[in-house]
Amino acid sequence: MCLGIPGEIVEILPGHTDLAKVDVSGVRRAINVGLLENERLQPGDWILIHVGFALSKIDEEEARAALDFLEGIGQAYDDELAALRGSSIDRG
Repeated sequence: MCLGIPGEIVEILPGHTDLAKVDVSGVRRAINVGLLENERLQPGDWILIHVGFALSKIDEEEARAALDFLEGIGQAYDDELAALRGSSIDRG
């Protein structure tokens, strides 16, 4: 099962305006934010992530509600976090 999960932007990666370091429940990864090029993204913003891409900007209240729900469903959320831990986006 693949889920859209909320993450908080920690930083926009220097020299890569389409990548942001995002914190998802303590897991930090580079996420492609290129689909949100018309949004003004900055550290502290929340985004909805699916397979390494930011799909939309969301507010903190919506992010907290989604995280509470996801944590409540158990294994599917744990699996998604495990997949996130094992992933990376490299620029080469």
